[in-house]
Amino acid sequence: MSKIKPSQGAPYARIMGVGGYRPTRVVPNEVILETIDSSDEWIRSRSGIQTRHWASEEETVAAMSVEASGKAIADAGITPEQIGAVIVSTVSHFKQTPAIATEIADKLGTGRPAAFDISAGCAGFGYGLTLAKGMVVEGSAEYVLVIGVERLSDLTDLHDRATAFLFGDGAGAVIVGPSKEPRIGPTVWGSEGDKSDTIKQTESWEAYRNGAPDKFPAITQEGQAVFRWAVFEMAKVAQQALDAAGITADDLDVFIPHQANERIIDSMVKTLKLPEHVTVARDVRTTGNTSAASIPLAMERLLATGEAKSGDTALVIGFGAGLVYAATVVTLP
Repeated sequence: MSKIKPSQGAPYARIMGVGGYRPTRVVPNEVILETIDSSDEWIRSRSGIQTRHWASEEETVAAMSVEASGKAIADAGITPEQIGAVIVSTVSHFKQTPAIATEIADKLGTGRPAAFDISAGCAGFGYGLTLAKGMVVEGSAEYVLVIGVERLSDLTDLHDRATAFLFGDGAGAVIVGPSKEPRIGPTVWGSEGDKSDTIKQTESWEAYRNGAPDKFPAITQEGQAVFRWAVFEMAKVAQQALDAAGITADDLDVFIPHQANERIIDSMVKTLKLPEHVTVARDVRTTGNTSAASIPLAMERLLATGEAKSGDTALVIGFGAGLVYAATVVTLP
């Protein structure tokens, strides 16, 4: 018989607060057209993107995260000292070590929480949310701060016609805490490593160090392959998340997919046969693709504008480089 004392966690977990930060500089498509042969109409028709935000030198990964996290902490009605863990999902923090989560935790005045980074691309927020839920229920942390943050302008090749218009910068954060009722459903997540070349960094840091590349590494993708995968395979994953939560599309109030491309969003809405009453996040139009930050940023905007409200049932799904994905049903804070 085991002598280990069982964990004393909460029965369930919930999102308690959400916050976002978008850099002050707004970049219209006209700026992108200075370096690629395209048109505003083409960019809008292919992606839905009209503008995106690019960070200044002062708007670092840490600085944006602190701003977004402060709002999430206030929204949740807790203090920084109550946070037991900080999880940061990002691919654009350029120091291999230490984790940027430790710096963010210190700047927020959280004390001595567990703090670590994860790399799961555009599915990173879903991965972090799932880990946070497990911590709260298991009892290793009462409140967990989950951050998705990117400075993808640093990894954008402005001469690559396929990707130059896609990416933006920003940070989104949520507080996950205890609940007496299930407010975060089972996660449907996974990876398809055989498709890893479809979204990738152009050169490794090692190759860059050795002087082989003639320019700084950037993110590139095979647009058509990614589009087909997202449209046909991720709709299946989204449906599996609904099934796992024991609800149907008719029970949804809000749909918050990763803000990769509005055509992908429209196709998923059609495949899932979402009813007219379901509010669909379309933050991509003015924020662009912010990878791990896109879902919490879209969530924050829907709540701030009143398009969604506290207590709404929302389906969230992230998908991207890896290829990786994560989907779950949540109750909005």
